[in-house]
Amino acid sequence: MSEALGVSRTPVREALARLAGLGLIDIYPQRGSMVAPLRIADLEKSQFLRESLEIGLVKRAVESPRRAELLAMLKGELAVQETFASISDDRRFFKSDELFHQHIASHAGFPGIWADISAAKLHMDRFRFLSFPRLDSMSVVLGQHRRIVDALEQADALAAEEAMRTHLRRIFEVLAIVRERYPHYFKAPGSAGKRTEAAAGDLPE
Repeated sequence: MSEALGVSRTPVREALARLAGLGLIDIYPQRGSMVAPLRIADLEKSQFLRESLEIGLVKRAVESPRRAELLAMLKGELAVQETFASISDDRRFFKSDELFHQHIASHAGFPGIWADISAAKLHMDRFRFLSFPRLDSMSVVLGQHRRIVDALEQADALAAEEAMRTHLRRIFEVLAIVRERYPHYFKAPGSAGKRTEAAAGDLPE
């Protein structure tokens, strides 16, 4: 990797150690470092953290004095998502999906909290990238977004909370299909070896 990137080994080792700390790389002493397999425990933790944060945010958004402004922005994203779904443009649909949630976060009074949510949903995104749109449906996601907007428009905090919870738990509905379709992503290469926690000193020189 050092040779391919044209840099010394130190920054590469530090980068791998950081990725290992995030659970994206597994370090096997004296053997090397490998991309971490998908782990259900990581998904469950990631989804729990994201749901906890976004449920609180959508409830705050209902009470926001800028709710009308937020609704206009969300309805704009819905229109964009309808277009992307109609032409099967999953990449731009995915980006609009992210913006949809960012708008709620910023109008709930915590504009900088999206960085924390992005960190929390890191492992959830690994599963989402694999399942969407092959095993998921843009039309289903769009319908869930509409229900969130409807609840916000009606200032119904309970309905908004339930709509958001249903939306963020969607990943579990396709999980079994993902595991069946891509079993190799759930298996650690050389799993007989013992994995170690991240530390720059654990990486091969």
